[in-house]
Amino acid sequence: MEDMTVRDIVEATNGTLLCGDEHTVVTDLCINSKEVKEGDLFVPIIGQRVNAHRFIEQALEVGAATLTSEHFAVSAQKPYIKVADTCKALQDIGAYVRKRIQIPVVAVTGSVGKTTTRNMIAMALTSQMQVFETQKNFNSQIGLPIMLTRIQHTDEIAVLECGMSEEGQISILSKLVQPKYAVVTTIGVAHIEQLKTKENIRREKLSITDGMDADGILFLNGDDPMLAEMKGKLPRQICYYGTQDWCDFRAEQIQYDNGRSYFECVHGTERTQVELSVLGKHNILNCTAALAVASTCGIPMDVAAKEFAYFHGMRQNLIQLENRFTIIDDTYNASPDSMRASLDVLCHLETEGKRIAVLGDMFELGENSKQYHYEVGCYLANLPVSELVVVGEQAKEMARAVQNSKCGIQTYEFSDNEEAAMYLLATLMPNDIVLVKGSNGMNMDKIVRLLEE
Repeated sequence: MEDMTVRDIVEATNGTLLCGDEHTVVTDLCINSKEVKEGDLFVPIIGQRVNAHRFIEQALEVGAATLTSEHFAVSAQKPYIKVADTCKALQDIGAYVRKRIQIPVVAVTGSVGKTTTRNMIAMALTSQMQVFETQKNFNSQIGLPIMLTRIQHTDEIAVLECGMSEEGQISILSKLVQPKYAVVTTIGVAHIEQLKTKENIRREKLSITDGMDADGILFLNGDDPMLAEMKGKLPRQICYYGTQDWCDFRAEQIQYDNGRSYFECVHGTERTQVELSVLGKHNILNCTAALAVASTCGIPMDVAAKEFAYFHGMRQNLIQLENRFTIIDDTYNASPDSMRASLDVLCHLETEGKRIAVLGDMFELGENSKQYHYEVGCYLANLPVSELVVVGEQAKEMARAVQNSKCGIQTYEFSDNEEAAMYLLATLMPNDIVLVKGSNGMNMDKIVRLLEE
């Protein structure tokens, strides 16, 4: 935070200073007492398992000040600021700082591809601008306010990711960040357990416009049927990107070679050749979204496109073990759409060995979870994959679909990651490629670590 004092925090939160100096300078926010730095304001969040108020004294050994919703009187050298709700106060601080920030914000949301698209937009904009980008996975009602406070006066534009865990959160985040531009990547079935239908998910994702400037622009994926349906139905200026011939920015002449993607990005009469350092149609769509945003911000597409030959995202990490096999580590999370996208990447990689898919359970899919798993198996059955290894009860539906298809793909079922890893270590050969993917709670990164070791 720049030029912030305890007095500003009190004003932002409508709080009460219980003790300490109101002129104390605050340089950052922190919600983890173990990570508090000199100058930090500690924000003790009351979670489902832990009430962080118990760590206030520990945090103030290093930090500058603290919020509290549980103290009514205290005598201490460092400032205690009484607020009604520390989580709401955190958002109030973010909103207070946002009013000081004059730069435009690009907000990114969607069921799949948020982080990669955010990364790509930031990379495209960096070709000519000073860009602030969401750090790590700080995309929630707790994380986003912290991100807003870290924007510097030297930044010219911010690219912020907006995630959700329950209905109504995207609207709250949009009103907090007040985007000039917003991107919706896909409408999938992630969170369908809470929101029940894809129409409800779409409504939630499109609420990213609730805090948008009146002259703001909404970027939608024209290849997503749920978003394509909204053409001409929203009271917003909309720019579509995708591979459809009616999209404002579209990818044509798509080719894959040696682990890289090549395509032509077309906008009106402008055509730009793009070399992208990762595989997959989904990544081409993410890249096209980034080029659309950059172009709208005044950066020539050919200038922005040069950045993508060196792109390295957080997802689908390619690990090539010398004289051994290759691992596609995509264990961060999983949904039916991202499963299909990762399987496409596996099949686009050229090899003389086997292609092996190691897939785990997908969470939060509601009452139709088994059906969604079965559909992924049906998709896999039509791909040039040699083996399917599944971990978890729900993932067995993928194996059942493959078996029912009689496609010839070998299937193996395991109850835990260690068993699956031991099987793979005993059978993998040089030139084999193995994709490892499942929901974060499946901890399938353990398989990757065991294979690497």
